[in-house]
Amino acid sequence: MNTSNLFDLTGQVAIITGGNGGIGRAIALGFAAAGAAVAVVGRNPEKNEAVLGELKATGRPAMAMALDISARDELESALGSIQDQLGPVDILVNNAGIASLSGGIMSEAAEDWDAVIETQLNAVFLLSKIAAASMIGRQAGKIINIGSMYSYFGSGLAPSYSAAKGAVIQLTKSMAVELAADNIQVNAIAPGWFETDMTAPIKDTPMEEEIMMRTPAARWGRPEELVGAAVFLASHASDFVTGTTVRVDGGYAIR
Repeated sequence: MNTSNLFDLTGQVAIITGGNGGIGRAIALGFAAAGAAVAVVGRNPEKNEAVLGELKATGRPAMAMALDISARDELESALGSIQDQLGPVDILVNNAGIASLSGGIMSEAAEDWDAVIETQLNAVFLLSKIAAASMIGRQAGKIINIGSMYSYFGSGLAPSYSAAKGAVIQLTKSMAVELAADNIQVNAIAPGWFETDMTAPIKDTPMEEEIMMRTPAARWGRPEELVGAAVFLASHASDFVTGTTVRVDGGYAIR
């Protein structure tokens, strides 16, 4: 077997939601380095343009789109615009997310719960459905959902986030069963504790000490350390891998 091109994404079109910072930006740049044309979707136009500049510097086709993925009525036209510019979508990475650090269900407002579930779960379902419709016609595609350690463990601090991330793993399995016959692989990545804007409030708090004590690697992850798993799940190397969740966590989940 010739393994030289197993991880080559040349000719593939990838969409990364929340691709303008942190984990999403790292995956977007990693896909471009592997040869893919990349579209980043994010709410912040300035951050979008910054990442777009980095993507264009790789020499690969790229675009950025300002979009709030909780705006259901805009999702289909948004993906249509991306496909008009870059071509049919081959890879969808559902990465965008928000969190409500409410401190528990007794203090979390219903509207905050709804906002987190809409972004972290409902948009994953809707975007995957739209992308899969295109993939089914070509009998090929990859959908990668970003989970969390809270896909496995409960959180008294952020119950809506934990509920959504747990559900995303089950949705991943369900979509994998349904779409396998169409040669579409659906998998997830569950990051451990990574240095991102979302985790910044935890730094220099007692919670950080607990995290480091539980993580055998004894450090925070860097977003670029997720790229290998993402490229694997987006490439032909994972053509017989579906419905699984890859933990990239420095060993956090084994304790």
